[in-house]
Amino acid sequence: MGIAMQTTGTASILAENLINMVLGRHVFLLVLMIGVMSTIFSLVMTNVGAIVLLAPLVIEMASIAGVDPRPLVLLAAVCVANSFILPTHQVNAFIISPGNYRNIDFIKAGSGMTLLFLLVAVGFFYLVMI
Repeated sequence: MGIAMQTTGTASILAENLINMVLGRHVFLLVLMIGVMSTIFSLVMTNVGAIVLLAPLVIEMASIAGVDPRPLVLLAAVCVANSFILPTHQVNAFIISPGNYRNIDFIKAGSGMTLLFLLVAVGFFYLVMI
């Protein structure tokens, strides 16, 4: 899927449209955008599928912005593990029945964890990039 995005030019088109939102601004916004985008992708698909789709997109965005793509792709790979909000992740689905949890329980507890995870990951990778 990732190779198909690169060869058809879809990654380039998406990257150009996404990068226009943060181009010319502080590089922290680019790092934050990739972290948030990776987190959102992880909520609707598997972690592996999310990074396969995001890697070519992030590489293209980094090349347009003129920054090293390696830390940004690694950030995307780390942030696709940030799926605490919904019981769609394998571990969350594993504990929902025995713990008698509901979706709202995951939203309550997972929102704070997701924000904390995002803050730490984006902060670390931003410090690596500067």
